[in-house]
Amino acid sequence: MGLAEEEGRKEEKIDGVIYDMSPSANYIHGMVNSNIHTKVKAGLRDSLCLSFMENLDFKYQPEESDNYVIPDVMVICDRKRLRGGSYSGVPKFIVETLSPSTAMRDMSVKKEIYEKAGVSEYWIVSPRERAVQIYYLTEGKYVLTYSYILEDDEENRYYNANTAIRLKEFPNIEMTLAEIFEGIG
Repeated sequence: MGLAEEEGRKEEKIDGVIYDMSPSANYIHGMVNSNIHTKVKAGLRDSLCLSFMENLDFKYQPEESDNYVIPDVMVICDRKRLRGGSYSGVPKFIVETLSPSTAMRDMSVKKEIYEKAGVSEYWIVSPRERAVQIYYLTEGKYVLTYSYILEDDEENRYYNANTAIRLKEFPNIEMTLAEIFEGIG
């Protein structure tokens, strides 16, 4: 864990550059992360895998550098790669929830980091648009496989609040679009 984080600030180190993640994103960002994390954690109850929310550094090039990022939600299964406040294995699933200050990095730089690291499933979630983009790693490259924008007006012909999304590697973990954005107006 970075020194700044121990002092109450969050930071990431990408390609040797420190990015200050303070102050924390707004409460809506946290609510969406909590909604997803709660479903994932419950689904992993009888598994050796663990789910983390905004509190574990992912060292994505452990043999080459001390670079790290802090995913909003991350599932890891190789517990022997956990050390202190960091993980140096390959996560099975990562979510980044967009905020105005991190959106570009989440959709480009971090997407490339996760792709190169071999993370098999990556979600980009936008609370403002109430949207979810789901990427699956296919032959070493991310392919946008699903893209949703929540429509929760039952009178609208595109109503999809009850659309169920399952994690690719954990098909027992399921959540609806309405559950992902629960509490978001």
